[in-house]
Amino acid sequence: MLIGMTSEPELQEGVGEPDGFQRLWTPHRMAYIKGEGKPAGPGGDDGCPFCAIPGKSDEEGLIVARGERVYAVLNLYPYNGGHLMVVPYRHVADYTDLDEGETAELGVLTKRAMVALRAASGAHGFNIGMNQGEAAGAGIAAHLHQHVVPRWGGDTNFMPVVGHTKVLPQLLADTRKMLADAWPDV
Repeated sequence: MLIGMTSEPELQEGVGEPDGFQRLWTPHRMAYIKGEGKPAGPGGDDGCPFCAIPGKSDEEGLIVARGERVYAVLNLYPYNGGHLMVVPYRHVADYTDLDEGETAELGVLTKRAMVALRAASGAHGFNIGMNQGEAAGAGIAAHLHQHVVPRWGGDTNFMPVVGHTKVLPQLLADTRKMLADAWPDV
């Protein structure tokens, strides 16, 4: 058990030798580290979570909004609170494989996500983009998804830099409801 915040090494039962680091345990991240939920292959029927999510309720699938060709869903392993993804329903890996309707709606839902995030959380800025292929860092390379990550001045602190841990102020279910309620109709 942690006694206090000091720079002096302290004994923390079960973590090895005493040192100057405090620890924040995040065992839920082990599923991501082990690759749980990743498709077994490149096909839509190979266990792709982005193909399965639309068949769930919005609450169960963490879906913020649904369009005709794409949907917006919270990231299970967010970089920041409110981090969501805009995903085509069709199982397609590459941006150049989207049809014109999918490309247009991906842009529309990305804009709506920004509006909702600004209204619900006062986001100061955004990181928006997609990683194409495993070599580019895509966690699920077989199904295209665009990240929309809200940012605030001063939102980077020592936790992700030193502790490799993000501190999120809200449960995902509560974030999903907040953003769905703020989602623009137009």
